[in-house]
Amino acid sequence: MNVFVATIGTRGDVQPYIALAEGLHRAGHAVTVCTSTRYASLVTERGLSYGRLSDDLVALVETPEGRTAIAGAGGEIYGIRALIGLIQRSLKIQRDLQSDGWAAAQEANPDVIVYHPKMAIALHYAERLGIPAVLAPLFPIFLPTGAYPNPGFPRFQFGRRLTAAYNRATHRLVLAVVSAASRWLYASWRKAHGLPAQPRSTDIAHRRSGAQVPFLNAWSRHVAPDPPDWPSSGVATTGYWFLDRPRDWTPPAALKAFLAAGPLPVYVGFGSMAGRDPERTTSIVLDALRRAGLRGVLASGWGGIAAGELPESVYLLGQVPHDWLFPRVAAVVHHGGAGTTAAGLRAGRTTVICPFFGDQPFWGRRVHEAGAGPAPIPQKNLTAERLAAALREATGSLEIRQSAAALGEKIQREDGVANAVAFIERTAVRPAPQAT
Repeated sequence: MNVFVATIGTRGDVQPYIALAEGLHRAGHAVTVCTSTRYASLVTERGLSYGRLSDDLVALVETPEGRTAIAGAGGEIYGIRALIGLIQRSLKIQRDLQSDGWAAAQEANPDVIVYHPKMAIALHYAERLGIPAVLAPLFPIFLPTGAYPNPGFPRFQFGRRLTAAYNRATHRLVLAVVSAASRWLYASWRKAHGLPAQPRSTDIAHRRSGAQVPFLNAWSRHVAPDPPDWPSSGVATTGYWFLDRPRDWTPPAALKAFLAAGPLPVYVGFGSMAGRDPERTTSIVLDALRRAGLRGVLASGWGGIAAGELPESVYLLGQVPHDWLFPRVAAVVHHGGAGTTAAGLRAGRTTVICPFFGDQPFWGRRVHEAGAGPAPIPQKNLTAERLAAALREATGSLEIRQSAAALGEKIQREDGVANAVAFIERTAVRPAPQAT
Protein backbone atom coordinates (compact mmCIF):
# COMPACT_ATOMS: atom_id res chain seq x y z
CA MET A 1 0.00 0.00 0.00
CA ASN A 2 1.19 3.51 -0.81
CA VAL A 3 0.35 6.01 1.95
CA PHE A 4 0.49 9.81 1.75
CA VAL A 5 0.75 11.50 5.18
CA ALA A 6 0.11 15.27 5.17
CA THR A 7 0.75 17.62 8.09
CA ILE A 8 1.91 21.17 8.77
CA GLY A 9 2.65 23.34 11.78
CA THR A 10 5.16 23.33 14.60
CA ARG A 11 7.35 20.36 15.45
CA GLY A 12 4.58 19.04 17.70
CA ASP A 13 2.30 18.92 14.65
CA VAL A 14 4.83 16.92 12.65
CA GLN A 15 6.63 14.43 14.91
CA PRO A 16 3.64 12.14 15.61
CA TYR A 17 2.95 11.77 11.90
CA ILE A 18 6.56 10.84 11.20
CA ALA A 19 6.24 8.21 13.93
CA LEU A 20 3.10 6.89 12.21
CA ALA A 21 4.88 6.91 8.85
CA GLU A 22 7.76 4.90 10.35
CA GLY A 23 5.27 2.34 11.64
CA LEU A 24 3.64 2.07 8.23
CA HIS A 25 7.04 1.67 6.62
CA ARG A 26 7.98 -1.11 9.05
CA ALA A 27 4.73 -2.84 8.15
CA GLY A 28 5.85 -2.98 4.52
CA HIS A 29 4.04 0.07 3.10
CA ALA A 30 5.52 2.83 0.96
CA VAL A 31 5.10 6.20 2.72
CA THR A 32 5.48 9.84 1.72
CA VAL A 33 5.37 12.50 4.44
CA CYS A 34 4.25 15.84 3.05
CA THR A 35 5.20 18.72 5.33
CA SER A 36 7.07 22.03 5.36
CA THR A 37 10.68 22.19 4.24
CA ARG A 38 12.14 22.78 7.70
CA TYR A 39 11.27 19.18 8.57
CA ALA A 40 12.53 17.58 5.35
CA SER A 41 15.67 16.14 6.97
CA LEU A 42 13.65 14.84 9.93
CA VAL A 43 11.60 12.85 7.39
CA THR A 44 14.39 11.61 5.16
CA GLU A 45 16.76 10.62 7.99
CA ARG A 46 14.09 8.12 9.04
CA GLY A 47 14.22 6.50 5.60
CA LEU A 48 10.91 8.00 4.43
CA SER A 49 10.01 9.79 1.21
CA TYR A 50 9.48 13.53 1.53
CA GLY A 51 6.74 15.61 -0.13
CA ARG A 52 7.53 19.31 -0.26
CA LEU A 53 5.43 22.05 1.29
CA SER A 54 6.56 25.65 1.49
CA ASP A 55 7.74 26.78 4.92
CA ASP A 56 6.18 30.23 4.48
CA LEU A 57 3.11 29.61 6.66
CA VAL A 58 5.10 28.29 9.65
CA ALA A 59 7.62 31.13 9.22
CA LEU A 60 4.77 33.67 9.22
CA VAL A 61 3.53 32.40 12.57
CA GLU A 62 7.03 32.90 13.96
CA THR A 63 7.21 36.58 12.98
CA PRO A 64 6.63 39.22 15.71
CA GLU A 65 3.11 39.71 14.32
CA GLY A 66 2.48 35.99 14.41
CA ARG A 67 3.68 35.66 17.97
CA THR A 68 1.47 38.56 19.03
CA ALA A 69 -1.50 36.85 17.40
CA ILE A 70 -0.74 33.61 19.24
CA ALA A 71 -0.23 35.38 22.54
CA GLY A 72 -3.55 37.16 22.15
CA ALA A 73 -5.58 34.23 20.89
CA GLY A 74 -7.01 33.90 24.40
CA GLY A 75 -9.09 37.01 23.77
CA GLU A 76 -7.06 40.21 24.25
CA ILE A 77 -7.99 42.89 21.71
CA TYR A 78 -4.43 43.46 20.48
CA GLY A 79 -4.10 39.73 19.86
CA ILE A 80 -7.42 39.43 18.04
CA ARG A 81 -6.45 42.27 15.69
CA ALA A 82 -3.08 40.64 15.06
CA LEU A 83 -4.82 37.31 14.43
CA ILE A 84 -7.09 38.90 11.78
CA GLY A 85 -4.05 40.44 10.12
CA LEU A 86 -2.24 37.11 10.23
CA ILE A 87 -5.16 35.37 8.50
CA GLN A 88 -5.24 38.02 5.78
CA ARG A 89 -1.51 37.68 5.14
CA SER A 90 -1.75 33.90 5.07
CA LEU A 91 -4.32 33.61 2.27
CA LYS A 92 -1.85 33.68 -0.63
CA ILE A 93 0.44 31.34 1.28
CA GLN A 94 -2.50 28.96 1.78
CA ARG A 95 -3.20 28.90 -1.96
CA ASP A 96 0.46 28.20 -2.72
CA LEU A 97 0.38 25.38 -0.16
CA GLN A 98 -2.60 23.84 -1.93
CA SER A 99 -0.54 23.65 -5.12
CA ASP A 100 2.54 22.33 -3.32
CA GLY A 101 0.56 19.58 -1.64
CA TRP A 102 -1.22 18.57 -4.81
CA ALA A 103 2.07 18.29 -6.71
CA ALA A 104 3.46 16.09 -3.92
CA ALA A 105 0.32 13.94 -3.84
CA GLN A 106 0.39 13.41 -7.61
CA GLU A 107 4.03 12.39 -7.47
CA ALA A 108 3.38 9.97 -4.60
CA ASN A 109 0.37 8.41 -6.37
CA PRO A 110 -1.04 7.10 -3.06
CA ASP A 111 -3.67 4.50 -2.27
CA VAL A 112 -4.78 6.35 0.88
CA ILE A 113 -4.20 9.78 2.45
CA VAL A 114 -3.81 10.37 6.20
CA TYR A 115 -3.91 14.02 7.21
CA HIS A 116 -3.67 16.49 10.07
CA PRO A 117 -6.74 18.79 10.34
CA LYS A 118 -4.48 21.73 9.39
CA MET A 119 -4.01 19.99 6.04
CA ALA A 120 -7.72 19.59 5.35
CA ILE A 121 -7.02 20.26 1.65
CA ALA A 122 -5.72 16.68 1.58
CA LEU A 123 -9.31 15.41 1.73
CA HIS A 124 -9.91 17.19 -1.59
CA TYR A 125 -6.78 15.58 -3.03
CA ALA A 126 -8.27 12.22 -2.06
CA GLU A 127 -11.56 13.02 -3.78
CA ARG A 128 -9.72 14.10 -6.91
CA LEU A 129 -7.70 10.86 -6.88
CA GLY A 130 -10.69 8.70 -5.97
CA ILE A 131 -9.00 7.21 -2.93
CA PRO A 132 -9.87 6.95 0.79
CA ALA A 133 -8.76 9.54 3.33
CA VAL A 134 -8.31 9.33 7.08
CA LEU A 135 -8.49 12.37 9.36
CA ALA A 136 -5.91 12.11 12.15
CA PRO A 137 -6.33 14.78 14.86
CA LEU A 138 -4.08 15.22 17.89
CA PHE A 139 -6.94 16.25 20.18
CA PRO A 140 -10.74 15.80 20.21
CA ILE A 141 -12.16 17.99 17.47
CA PHE A 142 -14.94 17.72 14.85
CA LEU A 143 -16.73 14.90 16.69
CA PRO A 144 -19.55 16.49 18.74
CA THR A 145 -20.15 15.15 22.23
CA GLY A 146 -22.09 16.13 25.30
CA ALA A 147 -19.28 14.94 27.57
CA TYR A 148 -17.17 18.11 27.38
CA PRO A 149 -17.01 21.34 25.34
CA ASN A 150 -14.82 21.77 22.31
CA PRO A 151 -11.24 22.55 23.39
CA GLY A 152 -10.87 26.29 23.73
CA PHE A 153 -14.37 26.81 25.12
CA PRO A 154 -14.99 27.28 28.86
CA ARG A 155 -16.73 24.59 30.85
CA PHE A 156 -20.06 25.33 32.53
CA GLN A 157 -22.37 23.31 34.73
CA PHE A 158 -26.06 24.02 34.11
CA GLY A 159 -27.46 20.66 35.13
CA ARG A 160 -26.78 17.44 33.27
CA ARG A 161 -29.02 17.91 30.20
CA LEU A 162 -28.32 21.61 29.67
CA THR A 163 -24.59 21.12 30.14
CA ALA A 164 -24.56 18.31 27.56
CA ALA A 165 -26.52 20.52 25.15
CA TYR A 166 -24.03 23.37 25.63
CA ASN A 167 -21.08 21.02 25.08
CA ARG A 168 -22.54 19.67 21.83
CA ALA A 169 -23.30 23.21 20.66
CA THR A 170 -19.65 24.25 21.05
CA HIS A 171 -18.50 21.34 18.91
CA ARG A 172 -21.12 22.01 16.25
CA LEU A 173 -20.25 25.70 16.17
CA VAL A 174 -16.56 24.96 15.58
CA LEU A 175 -17.44 22.35 12.98
CA ALA A 176 -19.74 24.77 11.14
CA VAL A 177 -17.28 27.67 11.17
CA VAL A 178 -14.27 25.60 10.10
CA SER A 179 -16.30 23.81 7.43
CA ALA A 180 -17.59 27.09 5.97
CA ALA A 181 -14.06 28.51 5.90
CA SER A 182 -12.78 25.31 4.31
CA ARG A 183 -15.44 25.36 1.56
CA TRP A 184 -14.54 28.97 0.77
CA LEU A 185 -10.77 28.45 0.92
CA TYR A 186 -10.74 25.35 -1.27
CA ALA A 187 -13.56 26.23 -3.71
CA SER A 188 -11.24 27.60 -6.40
CA TRP A 189 -8.95 24.57 -6.11
CA ARG A 190 -11.85 22.16 -6.59
CA LYS A 191 -13.11 24.11 -9.60
CA ALA A 192 -9.65 24.23 -11.18
CA HIS A 193 -9.30 20.46 -10.81
CA GLY A 194 -12.67 19.41 -12.14
CA LEU A 195 -14.43 18.70 -8.84
CA PRO A 196 -17.96 19.93 -8.15
CA ALA A 197 -18.53 22.43 -5.39
CA GLN A 198 -19.11 21.02 -1.92
CA PRO A 199 -22.73 21.11 -0.79
CA ARG A 200 -23.44 23.53 2.05
CA SER A 201 -24.56 20.55 4.10
CA THR A 202 -21.07 19.03 3.85
CA ASP A 203 -18.61 19.66 6.68
CA ILE A 204 -14.90 19.12 7.08
CA ALA A 205 -15.43 15.61 8.45
CA HIS A 206 -17.55 14.31 5.55
CA ARG A 207 -16.90 13.66 1.88
CA ARG A 208 -19.13 15.18 -0.78
CA SER A 209 -21.13 11.93 -0.86
CA GLY A 210 -22.04 12.47 2.80
CA ALA A 211 -19.85 9.62 4.06
CA GLN A 212 -17.99 10.42 7.26
CA VAL A 213 -14.21 10.45 7.00
CA PRO A 214 -12.68 7.85 9.35
CA PHE A 215 -11.13 9.40 12.48
CA LEU A 216 -7.75 8.21 13.73
CA ASN A 217 -7.24 9.79 17.17
CA ALA A 218 -3.58 10.07 18.17
CA TRP A 219 -3.94 10.08 21.95
CA SER A 220 -4.41 7.64 24.81
CA ARG A 221 -7.84 6.55 25.97
CA HIS A 222 -6.36 6.49 29.48
CA VAL A 223 -5.99 10.28 29.26
CA ALA A 224 -9.05 11.18 27.17
CA PRO A 225 -11.51 8.25 26.90
CA ASP A 226 -13.95 8.08 23.99
CA PRO A 227 -17.25 9.68 25.02
CA PRO A 228 -20.22 7.28 24.94
CA ASP A 229 -22.04 9.37 22.32
CA TRP A 230 -19.31 9.13 19.68
CA PRO A 231 -19.95 6.90 16.63
CA SER A 232 -19.47 3.19 17.30
CA SER A 233 -17.54 2.67 14.07
CA GLY A 234 -15.12 4.64 11.94
CA VAL A 235 -13.36 6.12 14.99
CA ALA A 236 -10.21 4.71 16.62
CA THR A 237 -8.37 6.18 19.61
CA THR A 238 -5.11 4.34 19.26
CA GLY A 239 -2.72 5.62 21.90
CA TYR A 240 -0.01 8.22 21.35
CA TRP A 241 2.38 8.13 18.38
CA PHE A 242 5.88 8.61 19.80
CA LEU A 243 8.90 9.47 17.66
CA ASP A 244 11.76 8.34 19.86
CA ARG A 245 15.35 9.51 19.56
CA PRO A 246 17.71 7.93 17.04
CA ARG A 247 19.65 5.00 18.48
CA ASP A 248 22.98 6.77 18.01
CA TRP A 249 21.93 9.96 19.83
CA THR A 250 24.07 10.94 22.81
CA PRO A 251 23.28 13.63 25.40
CA PRO A 252 25.54 16.66 25.90
CA ALA A 253 28.22 16.00 28.51
CA ALA A 254 27.33 19.23 30.33
CA LEU A 255 23.71 18.15 30.70
CA LYS A 256 24.71 14.73 32.04
CA ALA A 257 27.01 16.41 34.55
CA PHE A 258 24.27 18.81 35.67
CA LEU A 259 21.77 16.01 36.19
CA ALA A 260 24.28 14.02 38.23
CA ALA A 261 25.28 16.98 40.40
CA GLY A 262 22.18 17.15 42.57
CA PRO A 263 18.52 16.21 43.11
CA LEU A 264 16.31 15.62 40.09
CA PRO A 265 15.48 18.97 38.48
CA VAL A 266 12.18 20.19 37.07
CA TYR A 267 11.86 20.58 33.30
CA VAL A 268 10.28 23.85 32.14
CA GLY A 269 9.53 24.53 28.47
CA PHE A 270 6.77 26.35 26.62
CA GLY A 271 7.61 25.12 23.12
CA SER A 272 6.79 27.54 20.32
CA MET A 273 4.43 29.49 22.60
CA ALA A 274 6.70 32.51 23.10
CA GLY A 275 4.11 34.81 24.62
CA ARG A 276 4.20 38.58 24.38
CA ASP A 277 6.84 39.04 27.08
CA PRO A 278 9.32 36.12 27.22
CA GLU A 279 11.63 37.99 29.60
CA ARG A 280 8.81 38.24 32.13
CA THR A 281 8.04 34.54 31.70
CA THR A 282 11.68 33.68 32.36
CA SER A 283 11.74 35.84 35.47
CA ILE A 284 8.60 34.13 36.81
CA VAL A 285 10.03 30.65 36.20
CA LEU A 286 13.36 31.40 37.87
CA ASP A 287 11.65 33.03 40.85
CA ALA A 288 9.25 30.07 41.21
CA LEU A 289 12.10 27.55 41.17
CA ARG A 290 13.93 29.57 43.83
CA ARG A 291 10.82 29.79 46.04
CA ALA A 292 10.17 26.04 45.70
CA GLY A 293 13.82 25.19 46.36
CA LEU A 294 14.14 23.18 43.15
CA ARG A 295 16.73 22.82 40.42
CA GLY A 296 15.55 23.42 36.87
CA VAL A 297 16.21 22.48 33.26
CA LEU A 298 14.86 25.27 31.05
CA ALA A 299 14.16 24.83 27.34
CA SER A 300 15.36 27.89 25.45
CA GLY A 301 12.59 27.80 22.83
CA TRP A 302 10.51 30.72 24.07
CA GLY A 303 13.43 33.14 24.23
CA GLY A 304 14.17 35.69 26.92
CA ILE A 305 16.88 33.49 28.44
CA ALA A 306 20.62 34.08 28.50
CA ALA A 307 22.80 31.31 29.92
CA GLY A 308 25.09 33.76 31.70
CA GLU A 309 22.18 35.12 33.72
CA LEU A 310 21.12 31.79 35.19
CA PRO A 311 21.97 30.52 38.67
CA GLU A 312 24.02 27.34 39.00
CA SER A 313 20.85 25.47 39.94
CA VAL A 314 19.40 26.00 36.44
CA TYR A 315 20.57 24.50 33.15
CA LEU A 316 19.68 26.10 29.80
CA LEU A 317 18.60 23.38 27.41
CA GLY A 318 18.75 23.19 23.64
CA GLN A 319 17.14 20.42 21.57
CA VAL A 320 17.09 17.23 23.66
CA PRO A 321 14.73 14.29 23.00
CA HIS A 322 11.95 14.16 25.56
CA ASP A 323 12.03 10.37 25.72
CA TRP A 324 15.60 10.60 27.11
CA LEU A 325 15.19 13.65 29.35
CA PHE A 326 11.80 13.29 31.00
CA PRO A 327 12.53 10.05 32.92
CA ARG A 328 15.46 11.96 34.46
CA VAL A 329 13.48 14.90 35.91
CA ALA A 330 11.17 15.24 38.91
CA ALA A 331 8.31 16.95 37.05
CA VAL A 332 7.56 18.64 33.74
CA VAL A 333 6.14 22.15 33.31
CA HIS A 334 4.92 23.22 29.89
CA HIS A 335 2.20 24.89 27.83
CA GLY A 336 0.10 21.78 27.32
CA GLY A 337 0.86 20.89 23.72
CA ALA A 338 -0.38 17.39 22.92
CA GLY A 339 3.09 15.99 22.19
CA THR A 340 4.82 17.36 25.29
CA THR A 341 1.89 16.28 27.45
CA ALA A 342 2.12 12.77 26.04
CA ALA A 343 5.89 12.56 26.57
CA GLY A 344 5.68 13.69 30.19
CA LEU A 345 2.84 11.30 31.01
CA ARG A 346 4.58 8.34 29.37
CA ALA A 347 7.62 9.03 31.53
CA GLY A 348 5.37 8.77 34.59
CA ARG A 349 6.21 12.30 35.68
CA THR A 350 3.87 14.75 37.35
CA THR A 351 2.86 17.54 35.02
CA VAL A 352 2.16 21.23 35.54
CA ILE A 353 0.43 22.76 32.52
CA CYS A 354 0.37 26.53 31.94
CA PRO A 355 -1.84 26.80 28.84
CA PHE A 356 -2.11 29.63 26.36
CA PHE A 357 -5.07 28.64 24.16
CA GLY A 358 -6.55 26.00 21.86
CA ASP A 359 -6.35 22.42 23.07
CA GLN A 360 -3.85 23.28 25.82
CA PRO A 361 -6.45 24.02 28.56
CA PHE A 362 -8.16 20.73 27.64
CA TRP A 363 -4.98 18.74 28.27
CA GLY A 364 -4.37 20.70 31.46
CA ARG A 365 -7.78 19.66 32.77
CA ARG A 366 -7.34 16.05 31.66
CA VAL A 367 -3.97 15.75 33.43
CA HIS A 368 -5.41 17.24 36.62
CA GLU A 369 -8.55 15.08 36.51
CA ALA A 370 -6.36 12.00 36.02
CA GLY A 371 -4.54 12.91 39.23
CA ALA A 372 -1.20 13.31 37.42
CA GLY A 373 -0.67 16.97 38.19
CA PRO A 374 -1.97 20.11 39.92
CA ALA A 375 -4.71 22.27 38.44
CA PRO A 376 -3.48 24.08 35.31
CA ILE A 377 -2.36 27.71 35.57
CA PRO A 378 -3.42 29.78 32.51
CA GLN A 379 -0.55 31.86 31.19
CA LYS A 380 -2.48 35.08 31.77
CA ASN A 381 -2.63 34.15 35.49
CA LEU A 382 0.93 32.89 35.77
CA THR A 383 2.88 34.31 38.72
CA ALA A 384 5.94 33.12 40.58
CA GLU A 385 3.84 32.48 43.67
CA ARG A 386 1.27 30.34 41.82
CA LEU A 387 3.91 28.41 39.90
CA ALA A 388 5.98 27.77 43.04
CA ALA A 389 2.90 26.41 44.82
CA ALA A 390 2.16 24.11 41.87
CA LEU A 391 5.79 22.91 41.80
CA ARG A 392 5.71 22.12 45.51
CA GLU A 393 2.48 20.17 45.01
CA ALA A 394 3.77 18.33 41.91
CA THR A 395 7.01 17.23 43.55
CA GLY A 396 5.81 16.84 47.13
CA SER A 397 2.49 15.03 46.83
CA LEU A 398 2.92 11.26 47.06
CA GLU A 399 -0.61 10.75 45.71
CA ILE A 400 0.08 12.79 42.58
CA ARG A 401 3.44 11.10 42.00
CA GLN A 402 1.87 7.65 42.32
CA SER A 403 -1.01 8.55 39.99
CA ALA A 404 1.42 9.89 37.39
CA ALA A 405 3.57 6.77 37.61
CA ALA A 406 0.54 4.47 37.23
CA LEU A 407 -0.71 6.45 34.23
CA GLY A 408 2.75 6.27 32.68
CA GLU A 409 2.76 2.49 32.96
CA LYS A 410 -0.59 2.27 31.15
CA ILE A 411 0.60 4.53 28.33
CA GLN A 412 3.84 2.55 27.98
CA ARG A 413 1.82 -0.64 27.45
CA GLU A 414 -0.08 0.92 24.54
CA ASP A 415 1.29 0.65 21.03
CA GLY A 416 -0.43 3.59 19.42
CA VAL A 417 1.47 3.40 16.13
CA ALA A 418 0.74 -0.30 15.62
CA ASN A 419 -2.93 0.27 16.43
CA ALA A 420 -3.04 3.14 13.95
CA VAL A 421 -1.37 1.10 11.21
CA ALA A 422 -3.94 -1.69 11.69
CA PHE A 423 -6.79 0.84 11.47
CA ILE A 424 -5.43 2.36 8.27
CA GLU A 425 -5.04 -1.08 6.71
CA ARG A 426 -8.67 -1.88 7.56
CA THR A 427 -9.91 1.50 6.38
CA ALA A 428 -8.01 1.87 3.11
CA VAL A 429 -10.87 0.79 0.88
CA ARG A 430 -11.51 2.88 -2.18
CA PRO A 431 -14.80 4.82 -1.99
CA ALA A 432 -17.49 3.94 -4.50
CA PRO A 433 -17.64 6.27 -7.53
CA GLN A 434 -20.20 9.05 -7.18
CA ALA A 435 -22.15 10.96 -9.73
CA THR A 436 -21.16 14.53 -10.46
